[in-house]
Amino acid sequence: MTQAFNKKPLLILTGPTAVGKTALSVKAARRFHGEIISADSVQVYRGMDIGSAKATKEEMAEIPHHLIDVLDPQDSFCVVRFKEMAEAAMEGIYRRGHLPILTGGTGFYIQALLYDINFTENDADFSYRERLEALAKERGAAYLHELLKERDPKAAEEIHANNVKRVIRALEFYEKTGTPISGHNQAEREKESPYRFAYVILNRDRAELYRRIDLRVDEMLKNGLLDEVKRLKAMGLTRDLVSMQGLGYKEMLSYLDGETDYDEAVRILKRDTRHFAKRQLTWFKREKQTDWLSLDQRTEEEALETLSEILMKRGIQ
Repeated sequence: MTQAFNKKPLLILTGPTAVGKTALSVKAARRFHGEIISADSVQVYRGMDIGSAKATKEEMAEIPHHLIDVLDPQDSFCVVRFKEMAEAAMEGIYRRGHLPILTGGTGFYIQALLYDINFTENDADFSYRERLEALAKERGAAYLHELLKERDPKAAEEIHANNVKRVIRALEFYEKTGTPISGHNQAEREKESPYRFAYVILNRDRAELYRRIDLRVDEMLKNGLLDEVKRLKAMGLTRDLVSMQGLGYKEMLSYLDGETDYDEAVRILKRDTRHFAKRQLTWFKREKQTDWLSLDQRTEEEALETLSEILMKRGIQ
């Protein structure tokens, strides 16, 4: 017990897209003297504001936010880089006597930081990676995903076919070690966390969550998502970049490239966002030592009170 108490505290506020993470995280930071670290694969990029649903400038002015607007869209961003940057941000937060609040919906990033997962990224065979990247361009993402199914069915089940970057990493790992990455990740997941943490998963009734997703897409479009993507396209950004794989960006690019009409692009965006939320919930259900917090029938103040009880239970307050 003493050993756990000596660990540094960490609050994780996560959940599916459009559940209400950003609003609650700002209020939690205010209440619990926290600073926010974004666990999002797109908010890290400058100029990608509307599609990634960043906190407002006012919210970011009031509460320190980390890992937002720190890379150019041409830059590559992966879980290894996220972990390095998040740990550096946490050092500063602890020095200032504040509570790090990790907020975002990328469960893989959260898991990597929480359990200090080792990805052996430096040992990767870059020539094999380049061959796989060429194969993806030539034969498509589905072909690469089929290769993964043959070598590591469990990883293929967990990684979406469109997530080419993670499919390639799983194939790389198998090529290098002869063992499936799913087994490696499971072993890493069983490690004890170096933090005294509260892992809080926000949720809502499924129908309400889907209503909020549709509403959010409508709001993004009203706020200028299409113009944002036009500007990025004019800068020379293409869909093979990591940054442009985000929901909203690839669908609007398909419309701008004449591959689909506008209404169809919007329909696909709403559908794929709902599917993404479902996959996020599946991921979070597998995680251990979590606390689920429903935002249905709760005011923000009531949600904060429940959050306070969770923090006390987990030894953080």
